[in-house]
Amino acid sequence: MAPVFDTFIRRKNPLIHRMIKTTSTIIIIGNLLIAAIIYTAFAVYLYQPCFAGFRKVQYFFVVSIVAASAGCFLLSRRWVASFFGSFFAGAVYGFGPFMLGLANPDFHPAASVLAASIPWFFLPAAFGPKGKLRLLRIPLALLPCLAVILFFQAASFYRLFPVPIQTKVKTIDLIGILSPLLAARSGLTLLGFYHIPLLVIFIGFTMMIKARRMGTLLIIVAGIVGGFCNAFFGVSPVLWLTVSFVCLAVIAGAGFDGLVLAGKADRKWILAACFFMLLAAVAALLLATKYFQTFAGLGSGYARLFLQSAKLYLLGFLAAGAIFIFARSDLRLTALRYILLSCILALDIFLSAQYIVDRLFINISSV
Repeated sequence: MAPVFDTFIRRKNPLIHRMIKTTSTIIIIGNLLIAAIIYTAFAVYLYQPCFAGFRKVQYFFVVSIVAASAGCFLLSRRWVASFFGSFFAGAVYGFGPFMLGLANPDFHPAASVLAASIPWFFLPAAFGPKGKLRLLRIPLALLPCLAVILFFQAASFYRLFPVPIQTKVKTIDLIGILSPLLAARSGLTLLGFYHIPLLVIFIGFTMMIKARRMGTLLIIVAGIVGGFCNAFFGVSPVLWLTVSFVCLAVIAGAGFDGLVLAGKADRKWILAACFFMLLAAVAALLLATKYFQTFAGLGSGYARLFLQSAKLYLLGFLAAGAIFIFARSDLRLTALRYILLSCILALDIFLSAQYIVDRLFINISSV
């Protein structure tokens, strides 16, 4: 609702204004419930084969994934207009490589609980004070960082160490950005996102830069830098990445809407996204070729994973190319864009998340 129209209704007929706000709240809650049901069903599907080997505390993995997805969904409603954009923002974070990777046997299930709580700690800043008190959102945006510090301080007091204090991002872990599947097979720290989400993150990131959201960019950079640094405040460095990944997941939701609504004036950014996905596909194919040529076929397993990643990147390239053609021809075809993006995102998340959970199953069941 436009601010002027909103102000007019509030002054002339406060009853109608309250009814509109109540209806909006009910719609948001209803959408959240629908999304949470789907997240829960998928989480149970992923982990159901592992339940036989779970200890009671390990069920927190399933609960944390649903809570993380729902929290990111609700947070994204502040900036993302469509249900599907918010839905995939939640799925990109909650079912992403990093969140699933917290099931690592070297980590305590409490680490996944912390990661799941970060989107919820961002809510006061996102939906908080307005008008003259708007500047209070700045200190409120630091709540997730404060929560991380207090969590580790409390855990240390009770002699609980959810994540080894020396765990930080290493150079070799960066291969997971290009192929999270290979990182899962190699036992590396799972970083970043899946393949198709990088497409919508790219678009969302350009939108953020164009809108000059420097505060969000600062939070993202700070979280990534913290992941590479040595421990401070008693926090395991890798957990600082949760702050950045939540912001990037919301950006993915905005990028989803951006691709759906992109017009002729946006075609250069869509074309840039096409080249980005094509470049990632070529890099994955070159690495696949390298591993296929390994002596006695010892690297064929890694090569197949790079090949799988390349196929998904090419799928993203084709989808972005189709939307570029729509935009260039000034064809909206909004429903078709929703279907196209939703299908390829769902396929990537489904296949990749299932592979990661399957790879971690042996380790989880032996904890």
